[in-house]
Amino acid sequence: MGLSLTLFVADWKHLGALPVGDRIRALDEEYRKGEALCDDGTRPPAHYAAAWCAEYDFRSTTGAFGPHARAGDAWDDMRPLVDASVREAMDAFLTGLIWDEDPAADPALSGGGGFFPPPADRRHPSVLVVCPPEALPGKVRAWTGVESRLDELREAFAAECAGWAGRPDTFEDFIALLREWGEVTTQAARRGWGLVGLP
Repeated sequence: MGLSLTLFVADWKHLGALPVGDRIRALDEEYRKGEALCDDGTRPPAHYAAAWCAEYDFRSTTGAFGPHARAGDAWDDMRPLVDASVREAMDAFLTGLIWDEDPAADPALSGGGGFFPPPADRRHPSVLVVCPPEALPGKVRAWTGVESRLDELREAFAAECAGWAGRPDTFEDFIALLREWGEVTTQAARRGWGLVGLP
């Protein structure tokens, strides 16, 4: 069974006031409280929110981390074929979310520079995504610059990803997921909060 992804938009000031070792547990407990609110057995609202965090519910995935990893791999395959201005903007947008040029530099592997505890075992990460509030305005600028040019990726996707196992099924699936990442980064930046994804 693969990893799941629960993505939170979270107030870094609130999390920063907690001991490092308690931050993941606080997010997890807040998420479970949200699920407990639904006594009729249904899922909580898509954007369950507490005063200091909100879950972002990806509409184009089933909650698994796999589609995000496949989209990151697809970008890695496609990027050499993409116009330099689009490539630079997409790199700036996707780095630390679903793609890293140097996978060893992935902020989730180090606990986000010490904001979260590093994983005890790389095969069992404690966090999958860490994007602090100060990084989000740059990501929103990059997204704004590239969103209207997404169709320019179609040819590169067809050449490098279409029909390959371990890549998004269709170009439309790939773009839908990118748009959701654009939406959640914009929401988080508007609040001045950060993003953290838990497995």
